[in-house]
Amino acid sequence: MTDDADTADAFDAHAIDDPASLPLAEFAATIDHTVLGPETTLADVERVLDEAADHGMNVCIPPCYVAEAVEYAPDVTTATVVGFPHGQHTPAAKRAEAEDAWRAGADELDLVINVGRLKAGDDDAVREDIAEVVATAPLPVKVIIETALLTDDEKQRACAAARDADAAMVKTSTGFAGGGATVADVELMSEYLPVKASGGVGSYEEAIAMLEAGAVRIGASSGVAIVDGHPDA
Repeated sequence: MTDDADTADAFDAHAIDDPASLPLAEFAATIDHTVLGPETTLADVERVLDEAADHGMNVCIPPCYVAEAVEYAPDVTTATVVGFPHGQHTPAAKRAEAEDAWRAGADELDLVINVGRLKAGDDDAVREDIAEVVATAPLPVKVIIETALLTDDEKQRACAAARDADAAMVKTSTGFAGGGATVADVELMSEYLPVKASGGVGSYEEAIAMLEAGAVRIGASSGVAIVDGHPDA
């Protein structure tokens, strides 16, 4: 668990001018080393926390392990998920998840939008769903729009809803709906908010491509391989 003010400051983020020239420590800090599979154990989470601490990364883990993770590795920035993976929880359930994660010590929340509401044209419901989570916990909220399921128009509307709900960031994917981050999607999304590129990013070169497209964070289960690809690693 890190200081709330420090975490908030990190989200005053703008596109990185020259990602390939980032020093190793700054590059590693863009990586959210992730383990979110349905079979994830506490041992898996502790391994990811150890790797993150050793390499200077953040983590994104299941909500059931947040309290234990914060106790195990208090200096690692810890994100968890809300409404994961399909976003179809009720607003009340998402609020409860967000409050529980905050009280357990999470630093950041990755919230899945209700894709069905978006596709039905109910943008107000999507925005209000996000806004209620933003208002519930004093943590940065990254909004997962699930790009693989959306048209470009829907991606724009989802990003606008996140922006208007005062979210801190938009994120491409959960990793559970096929597809993943693309340069084109990151470029589109970065017109609205800072972007976390997540899904299918597995190498240093792929991470740099996403940062050059406008991302400021990378979500990946292969964080160690990505950081180890840095020229100074």
